[in-house]
Amino acid sequence: MHIRIHREPFLSALAQVVSVVEKRQTLPILSNLLLEAPEEGPIQLTGTDSEIEIRTQCAGTVEKPGQVTLPAHKLIGICRALPAQTELSLRTGGSEEQRLVLTAGKSRFRLGMLPPEAFPRMEEEAEVQSIALDQTVLRELLEKTAFAMANHDVRAYLNGLFLQFGENRATAVATDGHRLAKLEKPWSGEELVHGILPRKTVLELAKLLKGGEAPVRIALGERLFQVSGDQWVFTSKLLEGTYPDYQRVIPPAKEPCARIDRESFRQALRRAAILSNEKYKGVRLTFLPGKLFLQTNNPEQEEAEEELAIQYEGEEITVGFNVGYLLDILNTVEESQVLIYFSDTSSPALFRGERRPDEAFVVMPMRI
Repeated sequence: MHIRIHREPFLSALAQVVSVVEKRQTLPILSNLLLEAPEEGPIQLTGTDSEIEIRTQCAGTVEKPGQVTLPAHKLIGICRALPAQTELSLRTGGSEEQRLVLTAGKSRFRLGMLPPEAFPRMEEEAEVQSIALDQTVLRELLEKTAFAMANHDVRAYLNGLFLQFGENRATAVATDGHRLAKLEKPWSGEELVHGILPRKTVLELAKLLKGGEAPVRIALGERLFQVSGDQWVFTSKLLEGTYPDYQRVIPPAKEPCARIDRESFRQALRRAAILSNEKYKGVRLTFLPGKLFLQTNNPEQEEAEEELAIQYEGEEITVGFNVGYLLDILNTVEESQVLIYFSDTSSPALFRGERRPDEAFVVMPMRI
């Protein structure tokens, strides 16, 4: 194999696939990426951790077709360290039978290879539902809900994000059992199809979606989830299990309701969090007509108090929440005003942007 390629497009393609490749693997081949140089068509790069596969392409000149697997993180490290606008030559064969020789100007590197036949590929699934979706919509569905996913929960289905298409809307839901985030967006389709995306899948796909605005095509089956962009294909296994009935957790959006300036609330919580209990991170919110009092304390007998003007006409009520959960919500909401719905001190509270009935952020109260 022998190809010539410019550093910038090659580095961009490498960055897309290397992000999914773990540095430490039990199988050496999983530390490598697959580079394919066909006689016709663009150069293909594939990276995988056996659960997620990212395949992308870039333009280059193929002097001699072939395919190799190369150590992913070493290769991208070399390319990042090379000067801009450099032309790279990647060649195998000759006296370097077990090595790929990368030449860039007066720099020369010899990289080890593993047999391309050993590189694992995701199997295609026969029965899939194909969905066309605007890339910005998919990105928003993931980014506005991903923060509520669990991490290392014994209930595997909570370590991911529930994605559903049907009844003319696309819905994303994530919960860790203490909080929940849900977003609905219009979608022109009736047939119901859904799956649970693993945590790493959500985070890696969100990175890819930041690269453009073009529509994507989604293929959703019983075991696999695939998103195809302009020059890349992202494939992931789905989590097994039945996602919990999230609808019964979301309280109704009815009075009493408090309306508060998002940024003022966020900054007050950030200040109060400094003196909160490091383990439980509790903040006490007391709602009064026209006022909101925030209070935190810690085992060192230190306290923080904040007072904010709000729109609220109900009875006095004091509710405790995890301050980190509230900050996650306020960092996600984009509206300048936040609506808060609650019924009593032991029931979950609903947060959403003032003009965003399509979003719902639910937090369970805590005793302080």
